[in-house]
Amino acid sequence: MTADDDAIRAEITARLDAFGPTEAALGDSRRAAVAVAVTSVEGTHGIWLTKRPSKMREHPGQFALPGGRLDPGEDVQTAALRELHEEIGVAVDRSQVLGRLDDYPTRSGYVITPIVCWAGADRDTTPSRDEVEHLFFVPMDEVAVTPRFISIPESPRPVIQLPIVGSLVHAPTAAVIYQFAEVVLRDRHTRVDQLEQPVFAWR
Repeated sequence: MTADDDAIRAEITARLDAFGPTEAALGDSRRAAVAVAVTSVEGTHGIWLTKRPSKMREHPGQFALPGGRLDPGEDVQTAALRELHEEIGVAVDRSQVLGRLDDYPTRSGYVITPIVCWAGADRDTTPSRDEVEHLFFVPMDEVAVTPRFISIPESPRPVIQLPIVGSLVHAPTAAVIYQFAEVVLRDRHTRVDQLEQPVFAWR
């Protein structure tokens, strides 16, 4: 790790510590976790984003951060790191967890906890063919893109769209990435529970 990496990691940790994430009531929902894994490619820092295969049973073809539901006995950190390894072949241990963002309850019956971790530089990846159709490296400049907010008749809440990776990424993934950009890149304590998913993601 370079001195610059040390400084970036320390700043991310400090901003997450100062943020104070909220926890959502589980109720009848299932708990899930996603990994916002900070990495770098040839000195450019960013995060990984996946596109799910079109033949998957749940949320086919949608953009997602590495993650999934908790296995029995797991906590959110363990689940996020396990899914990161299973989906894209990157192993990160708990000492590299920098913090977390707000829980995001989804329309499809999950409460997602985003775990921010440090994955290191120039990592080799081996995406799972069963779970990942395409793996994107998203530089921080693109992570910090200005979001779009649209209205839909089905909900009073605005739907968030992030114009990244040559497409439009929607919540819940867009909400998590937007909050990461707000908290970590802009040092703003922005909540995202008021942001809606598109109707196609409600199932």
